Amino acid sequence: MGIEENTTDERELVSRAQQDPDAFGELYALYVDRIYRYIYHRVGNVHDAEDITSRTFFRALSHIQSYEDKGYPFSAWLYRIAHNLLSNWHRDHKRRPTVSIDALILPDRHETRPETITLIDDDNEYLNEAIQELDARRQELIFLKFIEGFSNAEIGEIMGKSEGAIKSLYHRTLLALRKSMIKRGLDL
Repeated sequence: MGIEENTTDERELVSRAQQDPDAFGELYALYVDRIYRYIYHRVGNVHDAEDITSRTFFRALSHIQSYEDKGYPFSAWLYRIAHNLLSNWHRDHKRRPTVSIDALILPDRHETRPETITLIDDDNEYLNEAIQELDARRQELIFLKFIEGFSNAEIGEIMGKSEGAIKSLYHRTLLALRKSMIKRGLDL
């Protein structure tokens, strides 16, 4: 997956989209799958994920004129819009989001023995349960850091926090996950 760099091509696309709304379609095509995946993991159902994704891009198109390049990828701005819409959605629905990491951490099963696969699957299940026990903010941090691969600075931009605050939250989150995994009997 990786993080796209704030390249000249991306800047050119944004600049064109600021002049011609039809050019926004290229930005949409470039980022819609990643934004949808991010939202889906936060709401847990297709209907709401599609709705929030469409509202994210509608809001981005509506505000593309006010977008300023601050050295972060354009996608950080989109994630920030999605983050704000998700905050509103969670406040309105009063549900705890979940992050399903089952499909994301898969061992190479071609050369692994069946008993090892079973142990790994059990560990993944415990990890998924531990992540689901985290508050929504920490779940979002885990998703952005490990699934999307964003840096602490980019996560800070998305979540509206300083890089130092993200480092601190990351450290506390890993400690909480470790404690939860030890409680489940896993030796770390």
